Amino acid sequence: MKSGGLKEAAIKICGLREPDDVALCLDLGVDFTGFVFVKDSPRYVEAAAAARLPRGGAARVGVFAGQSADEIQRIMDVARLDFAQLHGDESPELCRKVGAERVIKVFWPQRIPDATNADATLSGRLDALCAPFADVCAFFLLDAGTAGGGSGRSLAWTGLEHFCPTLPWLLAGGIGEHNACAALSACRPFGLDCNSALETSPGVKDGARIAALMRSIGREGRG
Repeated sequence: MKSGGLKEAAIKICGLREPDDVALCLDLGVDFTGFVFVKDSPRYVEAAAAARLPRGGAARVGVFAGQSADEIQRIMDVARLDFAQLHGDESPELCRKVGAERVIKVFWPQRIPDATNADATLSGRLDALCAPFADVCAFFLLDAGTAGGGSGRSLAWTGLEHFCPTLPWLLAGGIGEHNACAALSACRPFGLDCNSALETSPGVKDGARIAALMRSIGREGRG
C-alpha cells in the first residue's frame, strides 16, 4: 500500500518522554506519538508516566521487544495506548493475542542476504517475511540495522521502491528533516517513523527539527 503523496504521508515521532515534546508534536499535527517500554532503552518510560503525557488527536504507540502478550496488554491499558509496535522476534500468535488491529510489526531488511540488491529480489524476500503476519497486524514497519531501533542509522532504500505489501507500512532509520522528502519519494511508504535524528539527546527532542520535518513535507500548520 502506497502513500498518496508527501502531504498525505503519516508522521510518527517516537521515543518521547517529555510533556513539552509531546505537546509540540500534537500542535504540529503529528499522526502518531511513540513511547518506549523496553527497560534497557535510554528512552524508556514507565507506563504510568506515559499515561500522564498529553494525548491530543494523535494515535499513541508503545514500543516493545521480547515481552509477553500479557505484559504488552497490561502496559497498553495503563499507558492508554492505541498500538503496540513490536521490535522483537514476536510470533504471529503473539500478535494475534495482542490484537491484530493494534499491532505494528517491525522487520529489518538488512537481516536479508543481498539486502542492497537494486532489483525486485529484496521486495520479494520482504513480502515472504511479512506474509505470515498479514492477518495479525495493522501496519508493518521497516527499520535499519538487524534488531532494536532508535540507533540513528539510516536504512538503505535501494530495492524498497518495489516493496508493496498488503498492509500499510512505515519507514524508519535515521529519518529527519534532511531526508524525509527523499525517503518518501524513493520508497512511497504510508508514513515515516522518526526518532533519534530529531533529538538533542536520547528522549529529548529538538522542536525546531520536528517543525522543519513537517514543513519539508508540506505539513506545516496542520495542527
